[in-house]
Amino acid sequence: MSHVSSHSPHGQTPLHTVQVLGGGSAGSSAHVRSLAAGLTARGVRVTVCAPEEAARTYGLTGTGARHVPVPRSSDPAAVAALRTACADADLVHAHGLHAGLRAAVALTGRRTPLVVTWHTRAHAEGARARLLRLLERRVAKAAAVVLGASSDLVDRARIRGARDARLAPIALPAPRRPDTTEEPDCLLHKARAELGAVDRPLILAVGALEQNHGYDVLLDATRAWRHLDPLPLLVVAGEGPERAALQRRIEDEQLPARLVGRRDDVPELLAAADVAVLPSSWESRSVLAQEALHARVPLVATAVGGVPELVGDAAELVAYGDAEALATAVVRLLADPVRRAELKDRGAAQAATWPTEDDTVTQVLSVYDELTQPLPYS
Repeated sequence: MSHVSSHSPHGQTPLHTVQVLGGGSAGSSAHVRSLAAGLTARGVRVTVCAPEEAARTYGLTGTGARHVPVPRSSDPAAVAALRTACADADLVHAHGLHAGLRAAVALTGRRTPLVVTWHTRAHAEGARARLLRLLERRVAKAAAVVLGASSDLVDRARIRGARDARLAPIALPAPRRPDTTEEPDCLLHKARAELGAVDRPLILAVGALEQNHGYDVLLDATRAWRHLDPLPLLVVAGEGPERAALQRRIEDEQLPARLVGRRDDVPELLAAADVAVLPSSWESRSVLAQEALHARVPLVATAVGGVPELVGDAAELVAYGDAEALATAVVRLLADPVRRAELKDRGAAQAATWPTEDDTVTQVLSVYDELTQPLPYS
């Protein structure tokens, strides 16, 4: 028997979709919030299954969707809760590999179509890498459609056996406006003063302090600009397991860098920065790259994953792991106001080509419609 959705062509019964979020990176959580709000506004009934903490942090309940707390766990109780929440769903949309696996297990024996969005790529070595390949294969094959945030993720899903894998660029949510009446210049000066970069260039990196994000290479690069006067300051906003090791290096080698932890004022920090840096070993649609181009901040980034496709000719691209190339690109930009101005204009033009939140909702809804239309003979 084929699945027949309750989404009638005359619209009497609204489509019911369940969005499944696992631990939820900032990118995937913001995307689920955006989808939940956009789909609800178009008359779709949305249930979001997500851990309490993610729902609170990303305001998932303020979207008009129903929130069902499901912990980020594969234990039987979590899968049972998910299975119950999906009982009357016309379609289930999971975000990320682990959420995809749990949704596939919860839907065992049911004909409910499963869509999985691959937002990013997990990093693993040795036995864990083999396990990851198995997990990717299981999720790719379970999904009716895999949506990849960048072309290389779509290719990866196809290699892992996805029946149908498509590019679905994820829109960056509109930036939050600062809750203040202060003038932008005043805010800018305040941000620079707080960071200790009033009379010196400010270089900003943002992201989790994890091995694959290339911060060790970035610290190597700072050594190459120690001779500059005034001395540029590198500020890294983010938290993670590599913090202690990075902090030790900054102190031992007296590097011109500061770790400022997780921040909720990244737009303000970016506005204050002279250059943004993205040194990762892999990214799909980097949030920092998008925010930098939107904010007209010149960007130096590694040419990895979906970054070249995302930024086009609107950033300086260097090879991953090459501290010298990274340092050279930053130093050259700081010395060249004409090139900085050119990158600002190119960045704004490139950002204007990216999909809006509304475009993203439209694309996702067309996939849902395709998968839930009753077959002519049913």
